[in-house]
Amino acid sequence: MVRRNPELGSLRFSRIEKERLLIALLFSLFAHLGVWGTYEAGKKAGLWEKLHWPTRHHQVVMVPPKPVPPPAANPEVFVDVSQASADAPNQAKYYSDKNSHAANPDADADANQPKLNGKQTDVPKLEDTPRPTKAKPTPPEPPAEPQPTQANPASGLHPGALQPGKPADTTTDQKPTPPDRPRTLRAALAQANQLPGLQMQQPGGIKRVALQSSLDAIATPFGAYDRAIVEAISQRWYDLLDSQKFADSRAGKVTVYFHLNADGTVTELNIIANSVGSLLGYVCQEAVEQAAPFGKWPSDMRQLIGANYREITFTFYYY
Repeated sequence: MVRRNPELGSLRFSRIEKERLLIALLFSLFAHLGVWGTYEAGKKAGLWEKLHWPTRHHQVVMVPPKPVPPPAANPEVFVDVSQASADAPNQAKYYSDKNSHAANPDADADANQPKLNGKQTDVPKLEDTPRPTKAKPTPPEPPAEPQPTQANPASGLHPGALQPGKPADTTTDQKPTPPDRPRTLRAALAQANQLPGLQMQQPGGIKRVALQSSLDAIATPFGAYDRAIVEAISQRWYDLLDSQKFADSRAGKVTVYFHLNADGTVTELNIIANSVGSLLGYVCQEAVEQAAPFGKWPSDMRQLIGANYREITFTFYYY
């Protein structure tokens, strides 16, 4: 007969052991919840970002800032240049087909722009340049009737005589007359193929002295191209105004916007500002349409622009 060993207990937990185990589990759960809650609360409050933990190998490197280059000059207003300069100015708000430096005949002030005593303040123009007049064609002269030949007694020859004689010299020592030189500055500008217009009025003064006032202008690869466009549109505008006798002589301006394409054509043409009425505004729009198409862009102009068209605003002024 086998007897039970009294030292061996039961495998079941007693009541006291169950309570101890439950207390340990609850303590561990509350400890984890406390740590996690503290971390989340500090994260929301930004507490952990404010703490700087010490490091042994910490080094501060000062990097000097890169120098900021000055803004590149990007002039957008065309100006007619009569006195060209070899070098370009540092900054300019005008562009042209030639470089030019601001100057005045009299250095009586030191300002940022030359002093001009014109009659208008809209178009940058240095001198009054009249519009070239077209000469009327003269009718051809009728051909002269042939004159009967007569013996010249001074020539030493007689009809029917066999004596040799020396013919009279009929050549003259007349020299070709040179063209008239301009005696005034206005006449010289008219011969220099300047665009017509009235001189601009603006206060100022420049220490740089020159015989003629000038503005700061930068020569661009499309300066000569734009000058030809200005000349063609202006000439067509004058021709349209001459062909019609307008009773309305209002003063104001008309601004036309269009796309100048790389092949010289004009698209998206419309009037964006008009203070002289629809009739005179229509003349400006027709001047652009009838002057186009223009020449194709040069290769360097295409590379500089980097697009197939340019946005142009062309302003007509009525005085």
